[in-house]
Amino acid sequence: MSAATLTPGTTASGTARPLPRRSFLRDTRIVLVRELQPVVRDPFSLVFGLVQPLVFLGLFGPLLAGSAGEALGGDVWLWFVPAVLAMTTLFGTSVTGSNLQLDLSSGVHERMLVTPLSRPAQLVGRALKEMVPIVVQSAIVVLVMLPFGLRPDGLGTVLTLVQLAVLGIGVGSLSYALALAVRKQEWMFWVVQQTFLFPVMMLSGMLLPLENGPAWMRAASALNPLRYVVDSGRAAFAGDLLSSTVAWGWVAALATAALGLVVGVRAMIRSAD
Repeated sequence: MSAATLTPGTTASGTARPLPRRSFLRDTRIVLVRELQPVVRDPFSLVFGLVQPLVFLGLFGPLLAGSAGEALGGDVWLWFVPAVLAMTTLFGTSVTGSNLQLDLSSGVHERMLVTPLSRPAQLVGRALKEMVPIVVQSAIVVLVMLPFGLRPDGLGTVLTLVQLAVLGIGVGSLSYALALAVRKQEWMFWVVQQTFLFPVMMLSGMLLPLENGPAWMRAASALNPLRYVVDSGRAAFAGDLLSSTVAWGWVAALATAALGLVVGVRAMIRSAD
């Protein structure tokens, strides 16, 4: 058999060519690179995403310093900056399902499902794509705040960003699952997202301390995983890396990621039926 008559999947001897071995990490990298290409070609969205956290820090930070500075231990930035980073992660990853809605309407999602790429890798790759810009934005926010008096622990800052990335994978996966669940009623995605977003944010204590709040609010916040991540970021920024607060933050982040991946992968598999 000549080279000109070779068919795909065969060798010169006519035997079947073995297909390359699939791996979860390889498939995830392929999906991640594909999803990041639009961001690299148009980095304006990355810059635009910095507006919201900087506005919160510039406008809400001074008000917080004047009204609750002593109650927060005097260093408002060590208390508020980790909360703003968590808020940026929550906002950014909870809307990722809207990107999937575009793929659903254009047929891109169906074409991805018929590829050899594994369903979990497709989900994780998409979720990681959303986290890369957010981690970059968070690092820039920390650098911007250094001249204004922020003095975080270096290792604590890095660990906080990693922890937020883990949390974001879980929230992003849940957002994708929601988009798949309401694919025939796209408006319902925003109704559910907004219904859960602001209560979760307020009950995390990221904007105001909850210690002096009503008993029902403190009890509800104890069930909110974001609260433990926010408290963990504050402790890590202050250098208290071995505290139980940081440990509980990791438990909350990992539990959210595990739940999001399980729900998201199941939704992805069902969408192929």
